[in-house]
Amino acid sequence: REHVITSNEIFDLEPFPQRLLIVGGGYIACEFASIFNGLGSRVVQLYRGEQVLRGFDDEIRHFVAGEMRKSGVDLRLNAGVVDIRKTDAGLRVELEGGGEVVADAVLYATGRVPNVQGLGLEQVGVAQGAQGEVLVDAHYRTNVPSIFAVGDVTNRVQLTPVALGEAMVVVDALFGPPAGRTPRQMGYEYIPTAVFTHPSIGTVGLTEEQARERCGDITVFRSEFRALRHTLSGSSERTLMKLVVDTASDRVVGLHMVGAEAGEIVQGFAVAMKAGATKAVFDSTIGIHPTAAEEFVTMREPVRR
Repeated sequence: REHVITSNEIFDLEPFPQRLLIVGGGYIACEFASIFNGLGSRVVQLYRGEQVLRGFDDEIRHFVAGEMRKSGVDLRLNAGVVDIRKTDAGLRVELEGGGEVVADAVLYATGRVPNVQGLGLEQVGVAQGAQGEVLVDAHYRTNVPSIFAVGDVTNRVQLTPVALGEAMVVVDALFGPPAGRTPRQMGYEYIPTAVFTHPSIGTVGLTEEQARERCGDITVFRSEFRALRHTLSGSSERTLMKLVVDTASDRVVGLHMVGAEAGEIVQGFAVAMKAGATKAVFDSTIGIHPTAAEEFVTMREPVRR
């Protein structure tokens, strides 16, 4: 930690880093790469893996990586750090396989593990997993009946809205559901997610790879275009929209987007998907013109099966 910072310190940097090296390939690393690139920093991003944003749809990962590079981020894959030394010229970072990068700041965004140190869980016998995560049942009760755990500490889906949803399940378990309602349950199948890169990502449901494994026979619809908003701006930024359909049931099981306001657009479609909307329902829905969102209800020809 001597010469590096984390996302905890990134907003307190003085002076502003004109040269920023980011180590990591998750959404935090990619978001800060986009932010500082947009603010004028020369950003180099290193990731040990084959492609950033592991766990997202492969086509989406490759597309957003390409758009980030087009915007000026120096994204280097299969790359890692050997050593960091402070010099008069800045932080000199030696890379695996040779070469070096000189930066004003080095941000490590390589993931987090549950922060359970000092809570006394061992003393009361709360069961934990291999990474220290607190083990819970469907109602988020631990093996100690009086102790519940929700959110990142359980190492399931590390998103604030998910933690809030889990907390509502605990509230119903402790105090009962509101009058006339059944106890809430948490489902993880159709959790909408946004990555605030530039351009941003919005996604809900299964990736194409997951859908092929779980559903077998799937149909994929895809559209790539230059948004109308860029006609006057001259930007070459592209938008990608994608639907993954379970062929047997016609249900839309995956919806993915890279483009402006992707999170805002995907949030509404998440409701439809959680309700079990089919491709036929999408096709019968009238689009709003001219918007990017209408593309999700006007894609008719599959690109592959």
